[in-house]
Amino acid sequence: MPHFRLHPAADVAPADLHAAFTTAFADYLIGPFRQPLELWPRFLARQGVDIGRSRVAVGDAGILAFALVAPRADVASWRLGVMGAVPAARGTGAAPALLDDFIARAKGEGQRRVELECFAQNERGLRLYRGRGFAGVAPLHGYGSEGVGPSGLASGAVPVGLDEAFAWIDGLARARGDLPLQVTSVSLRAQPMHLHAWRCNGAQVVAAGTAPDQVTVLSLLDTEPGQGGTPALIGALRQQWPEASLHVPQLQRDDLGGDALRRLGFQPLPLHQLLMHRPLA
Repeated sequence: MPHFRLHPAADVAPADLHAAFTTAFADYLIGPFRQPLELWPRFLARQGVDIGRSRVAVGDAGILAFALVAPRADVASWRLGVMGAVPAARGTGAAPALLDDFIARAKGEGQRRVELECFAQNERGLRLYRGRGFAGVAPLHGYGSEGVGPSGLASGAVPVGLDEAFAWIDGLARARGDLPLQVTSVSLRAQPMHLHAWRCNGAQVVAAGTAPDQVTVLSLLDTEPGQGGTPALIGALRQQWPEASLHVPQLQRDDLGGDALRRLGFQPLPLHQLLMHRPLA
């Protein structure tokens, strides 16, 4: 019998869950997460996490693993926002038990599917998820702008208010059903930075200055034929921040702007994620 029990994450102290998270991700592919405890609630908000629906595996030594759930009512899906196990618990079955529980509870609540993102280089994670019926929907790449000069003109790109920008994203998310949660309003509204948005016909970007010399593209969605809106949107960012490098996290779909970024000279980051879905019959 496994030496752990599954409990609602709301039943454990936030500091204990934060400590388990920090330990579990100390050897993460893209480097350790150093999320201060005081910023922990903001991190969970950006991930869309519902602590009441999240679960932890608890053993004699404390929290062994956790599965933090982000419900997506707009697409009748539960997202596995964050799942991890402390090193000593790997191989104990705690993480698979949490994943099975996550899938079963989502099905019990009438969800159409479950979803997650996993780094394509995370072989152990992919084996677990594929073994539970998850399949890749789209690669999610990140990009850097090193070596990219001032690009194109901002002709056609107009600034839009954030409420309007969020409503546009949410409409697209409902229509398509396959956008990563972190490029939608759920995550964007929880960002601590001052956000800016521009639109060019059927394309939109939301970005923020995240360092004195860096701008992060938090959401780029281009539905124009040939992704024709992206050059104008990048031009708008260049006009707003002419000296800054542009950074795109590993959440960018190729078919919604990623291909255009490559044509503009952006360099893909070494690691990328896979957006994965599992239907719930």
